Amino acid sequence: MTDKITLHTYFRSSCSARLRIALHLKEIPFESVYVNLLKGEQSTPAHLAINPSGTVPALVIQRESQPPVTITQSLAALEYLAEAFPEKEPALMPPASDPETRAVVRTLSDIISCDIQPVTNLRILKRVGPLGVDRAAWSKDLMEEGFRAYEAVVKGSAGKFSVGDQITIADLCLIPAAWGAQRFGVDLGQFPVTNGIVQRLEMEEAVRKGHWRAQEDTPEEFRIKE
Repeated sequence: MTDKITLHTYFRSSCSARLRIALHLKEIPFESVYVNLLKGEQSTPAHLAINPSGTVPALVIQRESQPPVTITQSLAALEYLAEAFPEKEPALMPPASDPETRAVVRTLSDIISCDIQPVTNLRILKRVGPLGVDRAAWSKDLMEEGFRAYEAVVKGSAGKFSVGDQITIADLCLIPAAWGAQRFGVDLGQFPVTNGIVQRLEMEEAVRKGHWRAQEDTPEEFRIKE
């Protein structure tokens, strides 16, 4: 039985948002520890002791009479939540008896995680700036390439969501990436299947709760007004 789950998070981190939404979807109680990336809190000795990568998120699971388990990569944490809480819907992954569909979920998730998200990462953007390129334009072009690949794959797998009619890990990666894309001026309308999935995901209560504008550490000027 889980005693306590703690999520080390930052309001604008898309990788943190994946886990926030997953935890809300499965109705798994958790506590948040807020790590301000703009203030460099991810590089403090205290945080590095939790996440040696100096990033967020970090998911810490403390079970009764057992040492804590810390997962510092969002995809690994999402699969952990799928496997450790199978009784809580949605499952997030197709059953093990369907490895082909599971591979599609992982392919879509990796397109987001490997091709789209890294070019919006603060640490990457800081290194691109001194090279003399327009950081926003550079990110926008690469994000569009990634969404073009996502669209090509998802055309063959989509139902209501990215893979059929149930929310999967692919969707948990997609929706925060869509928020990031909007910030960089990407027109998701050029990817109609993907854009339709995003619009349906936006209607989910767990997605609203996990939105970057709805967090306790979201600055007041960015908060969703009731």
